[in-house]
Amino acid sequence: MGNEVEFKNVGMSYKKTEVIKDISFKLEEGKIYGLLGRNGAGKTSMLSLLAGYRQATEGTLLFDGNPLFENENAMEAIGFYYQSDNIYEARQLMNIRELIDQTEEFRPNFDKQYAENLAKKFKLPLNKKMSELSKGMQASVSVVLGLASRLPITVFDEVYLGMDAPTRNIFYKELLDDYEKHPRTVVLSTHLVSEMDYLFEEILIIDKGSLIINDSYESIVSKGATITGSIPVVDEFVSGLKIVNEQTLGPTKSVAVYGRISKEKQEEALQKGLELGSIPLQDLFIYLTEEEEEA
Repeated sequence: MGNEVEFKNVGMSYKKTEVIKDISFKLEEGKIYGLLGRNGAGKTSMLSLLAGYRQATEGTLLFDGNPLFENENAMEAIGFYYQSDNIYEARQLMNIRELIDQTEEFRPNFDKQYAENLAKKFKLPLNKKMSELSKGMQASVSVVLGLASRLPITVFDEVYLGMDAPTRNIFYKELLDDYEKHPRTVVLSTHLVSEMDYLFEEILIIDKGSLIINDSYESIVSKGATITGSIPVVDEFVSGLKIVNEQTLGPTKSVAVYGRISKEKQEEALQKGLELGSIPLQDLFIYLTEEEEEA
């Protein structure tokens, strides 16, 4: 089986509110995806569709060419891990060791020894119940179970919430190390773009329920550029380009644009005394999701 997921013009509404709008993309095997979006953009709603927790109200969502919702093969292949205040009661009463044993029973690829080693790295008390753990420790348990399950498609929805910086670094290192040894598709939903961008091969940016970017990390950052120089020269140069941000200081102006700039255009900028710079992914994400917010 290819473990391929495809969204075809997928939409989802809660009552009369449309939270996902006409989303189309494919998840390619063996890649790490970064899913970026502001609060309320629709990230968790989209991931709940991917995990089969909810059914799309519009369009088609396929797993290996068959409908994903209530698909037994999809349920066995996809894991959805997240940090929640609403841990269901049965899990609250279980300790970490029991959760590891239970997961081993239901996940055929689960590596119990790896899970126990991870628990040590995260300094998790195996005999403590979930209800007795801090938010950071609960998040670490989700990471342990998600990594050790080695599912073909593993989704972490802002699972780092509550973790301190050293613990997050352990997560990132273990994710990359185990992904290299056991390739699979990983989706990471996050707000910590600058901290995590080195993990991503592919980027999905969702804004107000719509997928506005679906591209490789390298391609996206190569399309972002800043043009800095005297105001009239900059204004003339960026005419016709997609401007995502501008800042002025006295006679100098810096404009951020998104879109590939040809070599000829780059040479023209240098000839006109303009300075070209790159834009970090986090800044691009901010610019691309705030451009329509001004009243």
